[in-house]
Amino acid sequence: MQDNSELIARARAWLAEDPDPETREELAKLIDAEDTAELTARFAGTLQFGTAGLRGELGAGPMRMNRSVVIRAAAGLAAYLKAKGRTDGLVVVGYDARHKSADFARDTAAVMTGAGLRAAVLPRPLPTPVLAFAIRHLGAVAGVEVTASHNPPRDNGYKVYLGDGSQIVPPADAEIAAEIAAVASLHDVPRSESGWEILGEDVLAAYLARTDAVLAPESPRTARAVYTAMHGVGKDTLLAAFDRAGFPAPVLVAEQAEPDPDFPTVAFPNPEEPGAMDLAFATAARTTPAPDLVIANDPDADRCAAAVKDGPGDGDWRMLRGDEVGALLAAHLVQRGARGTFAESIVSSSLLGRIAEKAGLPYEETLTGFKWIARVDGLRYGYEEALGYCVDPEGVRDKDGITAALLLTELASELKEQGRTFLDLLDDLALEHGLHATDQLSVRVQDLSLIADAMRRLREQPPTELAGLPVTKAEDLTRGTDTLPPTDGLRYTLDGARVIVRPSGTEPKLKCYLEVVVPVAGRADLPAARARAADLLAAIKRDLSAAAGI
Repeated sequence: MQDNSELIARARAWLAEDPDPETREELAKLIDAEDTAELTARFAGTLQFGTAGLRGELGAGPMRMNRSVVIRAAAGLAAYLKAKGRTDGLVVVGYDARHKSADFARDTAAVMTGAGLRAAVLPRPLPTPVLAFAIRHLGAVAGVEVTASHNPPRDNGYKVYLGDGSQIVPPADAEIAAEIAAVASLHDVPRSESGWEILGEDVLAAYLARTDAVLAPESPRTARAVYTAMHGVGKDTLLAAFDRAGFPAPVLVAEQAEPDPDFPTVAFPNPEEPGAMDLAFATAARTTPAPDLVIANDPDADRCAAAVKDGPGDGDWRMLRGDEVGALLAAHLVQRGARGTFAESIVSSSLLGRIAEKAGLPYEETLTGFKWIARVDGLRYGYEEALGYCVDPEGVRDKDGITAALLLTELASELKEQGRTFLDLLDDLALEHGLHATDQLSVRVQDLSLIADAMRRLREQPPTELAGLPVTKAEDLTRGTDTLPPTDGLRYTLDGARVIVRPSGTEPKLKCYLEVVVPVAGRADLPAARARAADLLAAIKRDLSAAAGI
């Protein structure tokens, strides 16, 4: 056990360097109270910088997100860039509307300028894809986005991009982490409170002009949408993009339209979470004329969710799964004659591969995360089941919830002109390629050791069958495959099904991704196929949960 005097001494040393009055006061109270349990939690190590950058709970100490941690991270990034010869390059900094985001952005700019680099900060809280666009648009050597995306209100994060406009991957993450670890004291980090630039509205105007490239000239623009920004930063940018495109102005979910770092109407500000879309569906039910679709962004607007009417009642709205939206956008792009590579992560539906194969297009599967998808050679379209879609990789080499919403609304408009809906197109895809049904078993934990225990149990005693389907292939992805580098995950191939198990990279969750493929002989067989798929998915969930001990 750590000696309390040593713990208190470490806390006092951190306190002496902390530039933030709020976290100084917080830490001083913990020291005065000799709250060793809380101090131990905050000084048990440091937040680890990885391929997701940093993400964690706000608060004082090296295991929390705060200005001291951010200054060290920025100093490490600056040292990495200078070691790579980018001694006077531009670093663009964006931020969302969470607690402390603006402070973290300013600190980053001050550190970059102090290190001899140039820094430019976006003019106000804006969607993450605007930052990803600005890196390439301005010829920057790197970019930083201060955001915790759809994490709970108490969290914040620090996402790093390099000059190609895509997120960092190994070995850059480890090299930056080593430079961060080499920062001995904040007093060693020069910071300039002037000399960095606050960008004007022209960078946002350039992003919005680029959104025009997403849509086909002369395509119909008649679909009406209800839109929620989920208390995030998407509203103004999305409304401007829809206005440019000539779509009807979306009806806003008023209670969630403006940025609010406390996210008061949702337990988790993620459209996938139960209850998060309830206000959007209520708004749709009282909107006249009835909307054609409901659209949601997550708080930093890099993800896009969609829901459609599925029944006669006002409340009969159904959220589309991320895989369903991914297939709809792919089918739409194929119909428009798109060329180039279609790509997705290994946890997403195999339907995309079948759509690409039928269209004669190249297809690639990557590890989880847009840091991998965005690096696919010749990428034309990429998606991930967690509501992330890259529909304009030349403009934004990352997921983009604004342009995805535009393309979805264009597709809804075309289908509307034909008297059809998203559900009709999904039926067509099931008839053509088989019914691909996906689901997820996601377990949130307080104790991270439970995730490690579940992964160990599955490695030591892999299931031989799930839902009565034999496991024909069990892969430990830490060893890598012919096409994938190593990652912490397990993949089971079954007769007509697939399961992938992995720890979340951004949340304390164990995530299990399930897919079943049921052949469909004709349109009349669709209801039975869906019932069969639902039964199989439920049984796989049950059996996998038992095998993992969760």
